[in-house]
Amino acid sequence: MAQDEGAAAADAPPATEGETKTLMDKIKDAGIFMVPIGILSILMITLAVFNILQLGKKKFVPPVLKQTVLANMADVRVRSAIDASAADPSYLGRMLTHALPHVDATDPETLGREKVEDAVADFSIKENSRYMSWIGYFSVIAQAAPMIGLFGTVAGMIMAFDTMGLSGGSDPGALAGNISLALMTTAGGLVVAIPSIFCFYIFKNMFNKQVGEAQEVAAEGLDAAIATVNADQQLAKVPEGISEG
Repeated sequence: MAQDEGAAAADAPPATEGETKTLMDKIKDAGIFMVPIGILSILMITLAVFNILQLGKKKFVPPVLKQTVLANMADVRVRSAIDASAADPSYLGRMLTHALPHVDATDPETLGREKVEDAVADFSIKENSRYMSWIGYFSVIAQAAPMIGLFGTVAGMIMAFDTMGLSGGSDPGALAGNISLALMTTAGGLVVAIPSIFCFYIFKNMFNKQVGEAQEVAAEGLDAAIATVNADQQLAKVPEGISEG
């Protein structure tokens, strides 16, 4: 009998440790809940690339247009500044094309500053919503991804308890698989949500900075034109005996 047992032990295959699953295997094991999370991750990357292209310097405040407009406004050549702006499809070009026609030559003190500023504000209200709608989708993804992950977590835990109830805890492999499903969907949702939150605030701040710079160019150009128009009056106000240099 001892010989038979020894022979059986020799013929038995050697014990092997449990196979280690790769990350891709675990994602596949998570099942259908990873599909919407994967789609959201692709949308997040696509939105990031789109916003990078949309919020570039050339799309908002091209340096050449900025210099051209400021030079024309300093010489009070408002029509030339409007023509240069109309030929440029950038945010600054469209904004100045909308605002500069409100310059009032009959008001040398301010050149109709209030009307120009109102036009700039009106343009910004209409135009900014289009850009912010694309940036706002990052917020939607950041909120949707964890919710989908949480739904997968709940489903995984339900299956884990069902397995435990049916097997009486005698099938730890199936139980571990269901718990793995629960944890992977949660992790997947967070992996998508966290970068989406960062992207939302990064692109929002980038957009606000570009809009602010465009508005500064409009204000600076108008100030230069007003200063040129009122240059003689400013010199006349210099007290006697004080050097202009």
